[in-house]
Amino acid sequence: MRNYEVMFVVKPTVEDEATKAIVENMKKVLENKGAKITNVQNMGRRELAYEIDTFKNGNYFLFKVEGEPEAVKEFDRVANINEDIIRHIVVKREK
Repeated sequence: MRNYEVMFVVKPTVEDEATKAIVENMKKVLENKGAKITNVQNMGRRELAYEIDTFKNGNYFLFKVEGEPEAVKEFDRVANINEDIIRHIVVKREK
């Protein structure tokens, strides 16, 4: 098992209930591939470093994950498809 940090930014125009659904869906994507989510952090709405698709801020979420590379590859694939996620990044953590 490897350790990862997965961060993604949800569009600020998405309502709170829909944002919660997106977070739950992204958790399921990881868990369905055998990953264990050890921490979920809602970092709130923050200003972006630069404008993305006319958005100047977004809702940031950070997952700490233990799992195999296939799980984060699937997360990456699904995050690219989801139109409500404007940016995401997966970083391998050292213990």
